[in-house]
Amino acid sequence: MTNRRLSAALPAGMVLCAFVLGATQSRAQEHRAVNLPGASQNLPFSDGIVAGNTLYVAGQQGTGDDGKLKEGIDDQTEATLEHIRQIVTKAGFKMKDVVTVSVYLSDISDFAAMNKVYVKFFPDPKPARTTIQAGALVNGAKVEISVIAAK
Repeated sequence: MTNRRLSAALPAGMVLCAFVLGATQSRAQEHRAVNLPGASQNLPFSDGIVAGNTLYVAGQQGTGDDGKLKEGIDDQTEATLEHIRQIVTKAGFKMKDVVTVSVYLSDISDFAAMNKVYVKFFPDPKPARTTIQAGALVNGAKVEISVIAAK
């Protein structure tokens, strides 16, 4: 049914309601990719996706400017969370907007060392978090972290 026919078939208030509802749904469904400079165009994912008022950040690892993993859990965690901070900021969010964090460790015995660095990046109230030991992480990383932020 065309808009003109729809207008004739429904009371004016109902047409306006349908229009506003449709506009709201289409805005909420828009997705915008957020990628850091130097992100590989060959990888089949974005660093982050903004959908409505929510930012989904893909798992990040602790690489340096040269693209190679940093040494040790402390340096990898620091670099990983710095990448996340850059993505969050570039998307127009703040670290205080992060509501949930997923931490993947290749060795759960690195938990305390990771946590020592982690607490420096998130203001109170701290986001909800899950930490698990993964069988193995891509590139032989010691840590990978993903987050969700909401405004």
